[in-house]
Amino acid sequence: MRNINVETGVGILLITGLLCVGYLSIKLGDISLFGTKQYPVTARFANVSGLKEGSVVEIAGVTVGKVSAITLNDYEAEIELLIDPDVKLQEDVIASIRTQGIIGDKYVKIKTGGSDEFIESGGEIIETESAIELEELVGKYIFDNEK
Repeated sequence: MRNINVETGVGILLITGLLCVGYLSIKLGDISLFGTKQYPVTARFANVSGLKEGSVVEIAGVTVGKVSAITLNDYEAEIELLIDPDVKLQEDVIASIRTQGIIGDKYVKIKTGGSDEFIESGGEIIETESAIELEELVGKYIFDNEK
């Protein structure tokens, strides 16, 4: 009788541990099992070097979404952003690709506009600013100063 109690306790402990590992994997992996309430918005950039799927989207330093897809469309990079449902983007917002710190990860920064019209789900951000390549700037500075 005592062996059954020990085996049951070990089994319950093992199942609880596996459930905890599964929960942490889903939370830390930022996976949504039952879909998302965020709405998609697209934007086109001439250059998105360093930007990755899963990168954050910020307004005024506050995370309001993430990059869900990056594709090439007519020789321009088209990214799909998933924006939180409580955030409404005006039609004249400006999306730009920035770097967190000097050598940090790339993210999408959105500057708010003043329009009364909002971008609908599946809409497009028209005004964009591409990523600045640090190597290009350094090279230009070094070689332009040699003259």
